[in-house]
Amino acid sequence: MASTPPLLAEDPRASFVAGAKAGIPYAAVGLLLSASFGVIARDAGFSVAAAIIMSAIVFAGSAQFTAVAILVGGGTAGAAIAAAALMNSRFLPMGIALGPSLPGPPALRAAQGQTVVDASWAMANRGDGTFDRWFLFGSTAPQYVCWVAGTTLGAFGGDLLGDTSRFGLDAIYPMFFLALLISEIKNRRAAGIALAGSVVALSLVEVTPAGVPVLAASLVALWGLRQKKTA
Repeated sequence: MASTPPLLAEDPRASFVAGAKAGIPYAAVGLLLSASFGVIARDAGFSVAAAIIMSAIVFAGSAQFTAVAILVGGGTAGAAIAAAALMNSRFLPMGIALGPSLPGPPALRAAQGQTVVDASWAMANRGDGTFDRWFLFGSTAPQYVCWVAGTTLGAFGGDLLGDTSRFGLDAIYPMFFLALLISEIKNRRAAGIALAGSVVALSLVEVTPAGVPVLAASLVALWGLRQKKTA
């Protein structure tokens, strides 16, 4: 009898631990990125507590950086919230794909879905349309801890770090997403969907508000998921 693949392990604890170990490299990157957010948030007028609470509740780099950028540029809180929501629109197709792998009533499934972050979602994907939820929980755990810890360090030590671009921290976020995208391109169909989403997003960057390109690219991914299910 063939052995059970790692992500199909029946032992939730073993799967959680495996996920936690796999999430450590991403957590390390998140620590640096969130430290830069802490610095920027303080420069934008956030209190230390506000910066930390935002990271603890939102836990989404793109949304947080976008919201701060809008506020610094003179935008309203409503505009910042709307743009942040658009930036997180990529979680719509991700959530739809994950949903069938989460057991329990709607409220419990929604609670489990709060652990979804880009790296964890990608790593927990078994490749057959299902996800290992315990691996997902485990890989998100160190990332969350480091995200909040990094923000705390940046908020308190912003004066020491100064301009984050000096250290290349401004390049971490796009490279992080590029690595995730490459890891998900496993066949021609996935490559085609990724390319289509990229073209749509890039064509909208200069002509639409922040967040709209991500929303459009997410809709392309959602369309690709729907096509796969109906094929």
